[in-house]
Amino acid sequence: MTLTVRLIGIALSFLLAASFLWAGEPTERIRASVDTGLQVVNDPRLQSADKKKERNDRLREIVYSLFDFNEMAKRSLGSNWRKLTPQQQQEFVPAFRDFLEKIYADRVDLYNGQKAIFLKEVVDQDYAEVYSKIVNKKGTEIAVIYKMRRADGGWKVYDVAVENISLVNNYRAQFSRLMANSSFEELMKKMKEKTS
Repeated sequence: MTLTVRLIGIALSFLLAASFLWAGEPTERIRASVDTGLQVVNDPRLQSADKKKERNDRLREIVYSLFDFNEMAKRSLGSNWRKLTPQQQQEFVPAFRDFLEKIYADRVDLYNGQKAIFLKEVVDQDYAEVYSKIVNKKGTEIAVIYKMRRADGGWKVYDVAVENISLVNNYRAQFSRLMANSSFEELMKKMKEKTS
């Protein structure tokens, strides 16, 4: 899990270092967020330690507008989602979002001039996959696929796969094991412990 968390954290932070060779509508959606994110990350007024919260708050706004946390939460629970009451579903989505934020918030500090090159985009009606690779200073490449869907009048990311490891599938496996051995309430408790 630690390697998976690191890889996905790196992929999310590299949204801030994207170089676009080809861009359709979904890729352009990511590009717009990247441009705004880079302005925040490179703003000299936000570089000091006492400005970290302000920088993270601004980046949070960008990420919240780019990611479809409702869809991510639903897919991360898989078949367990349908077993929840509407109230439990409403409770889970913000808890899942906060859980992801807590895990990945500091990953932006992993950005160290690496480049993300967007290679192609495959669109199938209301779904798209944006294929990219991250290249570090030594030339090592990491494959990243951003899975998107049309939602709320635009394109939003609902999953990120790094070296064929899906964030959603990774959490679905973990959550399924936990819920098979205990309960939804126990899952919520563990997630809240991670975010407190």
